[in-house]
Amino acid sequence: MNIFNDLESVVRSYVRSFPTIFTKAKGYKMWDEDGKEYIDFFSGAGALNYGHNDDKMKEKLIEYISSDGITHSLDMASTAKAEFLNKFNDVILKPRNLDYKVMFPGPTGTNTVESALKLARKVTGRTDVISFTNGFHGMTIGSLSVTGNSMKRKGAGIPLQNVVTMPYDNYVDNHDTLEYLERFLEDSGSGVAIPAAMIIETVQGEGGINAARFEWMKKLESICKRWGILLIVDDVQAGVGRTGTFFSFEPAGIKPDIVCMSKSLSGYGLPFAVTLIRSELDIWKPGEHNGTFRGNNHAFVTATASLSYWEDENFEKEIKVKSDMIYNFLEKMVEKYPEIKGTVKGRGFMVGISSDVEGLSNKIAAKAFELGLIMETSGPKDEVFKLFPALTIDKEGLQKGFDIIEESIKAVVKEPVTN
Repeated sequence: MNIFNDLESVVRSYVRSFPTIFTKAKGYKMWDEDGKEYIDFFSGAGALNYGHNDDKMKEKLIEYISSDGITHSLDMASTAKAEFLNKFNDVILKPRNLDYKVMFPGPTGTNTVESALKLARKVTGRTDVISFTNGFHGMTIGSLSVTGNSMKRKGAGIPLQNVVTMPYDNYVDNHDTLEYLERFLEDSGSGVAIPAAMIIETVQGEGGINAARFEWMKKLESICKRWGILLIVDDVQAGVGRTGTFFSFEPAGIKPDIVCMSKSLSGYGLPFAVTLIRSELDIWKPGEHNGTFRGNNHAFVTATASLSYWEDENFEKEIKVKSDMIYNFLEKMVEKYPEIKGTVKGRGFMVGISSDVEGLSNKIAAKAFELGLIMETSGPKDEVFKLFPALTIDKEGLQKGFDIIEESIKAVVKEPVTN
C-alpha cells in the first residue's frame, strides 16, 4: 500500500475503508493480491448493478474492440450509439409510455445533473432551484449547490447560490413537509421565488437511505405542475433496478420532466450518463452543452447488452423476491440485536440499517470487511450501514453476505465499553 500513501492525494477515500489491493472481480465476488475472497455488497457505489465482468457484456465489448469499432466520437453518429438508442427506446421507454429525448452529457452522474439544472433554467427563464435535505447530486459546482452535505459543500470554496433547501419526506416527524413547501410558494413574503425546478432522489443514497413515500412523490409532482415548476428526478444511483424497477419513480406513478441517469447505465462500470428530457423541453442550441467524452462507444456497447436483462420479465420478479429477502434479514437483525438501536431504511436493493449508537455502523462495516464482505456507510453521521448487492447475485451469495453481517454485528455489540 506504500505507493498509494506516497504518491496519491490524501483526498482518496474508499482505499481507507477497504485497505487492500484488489486484483480480480467476477459476479458478486472480488479478490485481493493475497488471494482473499470478498463478497461485494458495495457494487461500485451502485455502478455495478449487474455485478463484475458480466459474460455477455464482456463478450460484446471484446468483439467490438477486436473489430476496431469506434472508441471516441464526441457526439458524432456511430453504429454503437444507434444500437443503444434503438434498444433503450424499445425495451425501456416505449413499454413505460415515456416520451423522452435522450441527451448525452459528460459521462458521469454530476454531468447529467449539471445539464438538467442548466436546461431547467433555460426553459423557464428562472434561476432558483429547490433541493431537499440530505440530497446528494454530485461534486461539481452546480450539483454541489443542490447537495445537502456540509462537508462536501465546503469543498467548493465559493458560495453556492440560487438554491433553496426544503425538508425531504419524513425529515420532521409527523409533519407534512410538502404543506410546508407549498406555504413558501404561496406566500409572497416568504423570500422564496418560484423556482425553475425541484430536484429529488426518490431514495437518498449518500444522505442515509431515506425513501420517499409514493404519495409524497405524487403530491410533489402535482405541486410542480400547479406552479409550472420542472420536476427533476436524480436516478443516478437509485435507477437501473437498484430500487426494484428500472426507474425508481415507476411505482409512484409519476413522470418527471427530466431524469438523470449514470452509474449502472453502462452495465459494466464504464463511465456513461444520459439526461432524459420531455420532448417539448428539448430547446438546446447545438453544442450548447457538450463534453469531449459524451460519445463513449464502449459504454454504448455494454449498455445495449445490459438491456437484454430487462427483456425478460422474470428479471424484475427475481429482484422483488431477493429484495424481500434482504429487507426481512435486516428487520430480523434489528429485532434480534436491540443493542444496535436500529431502524431498517430504503427500498429494493438500496437498503440499510440506521443506528442511533454513535460510530456503530462504521464499526460493523469495518468488521465485515475483516470477515470478507464489502459494504459502506452513509448518512450525515455515517449512521447507516447499507447493502448494495448486485441485482444478479444468487440466493446463496446473499445468505453468505447475511451471515457475515450478522457475525459482524455480534462482534461489535459484544465489544467492551471503553471510557
